Amino acid sequence: MNMLTISLNNVRFRAYHGLYPEERQKGNDFVVNLKVKYTPSAGVIQSLDETIDYAELFAVINETMQQPVDLLETLVQTIAVAVHRRFPVIREAEVSVEKLNPPIDQFEGSAMVSYRAVF
Repeated sequence: MNMLTISLNNVRFRAYHGLYPEERQKGNDFVVNLKVKYTPSAGVIQSLDETIDYAELFAVINETMQQPVDLLETLVQTIAVAVHRRFPVIREAEVSVEKLNPPIDQFEGSAMVSYRAVF
């Protein structure tokens, strides 16, 4: 079975996800990575309607990122389900969301959650 992969890499957002009130007020910087796999219906893809439009994938991510949730786990699962709902031809989705400045005392670095869904 031939599979095609489309990825959106290092997509940056300012958003308001998190458990703590200050995260919901001040927001944080996030980086999203998405990889989707599907079997193309055409042998050689010649037009946009024969593939998955990555601008529409971005629109789905952007819409999801605008709706605050408590957990990154919820966020990655929601993104995976939303892209599959928009493009049912997707057979696999891998999503990671990285919070660049988690509110942890004396912590330097980032926190990331990844999720892989097979449909």
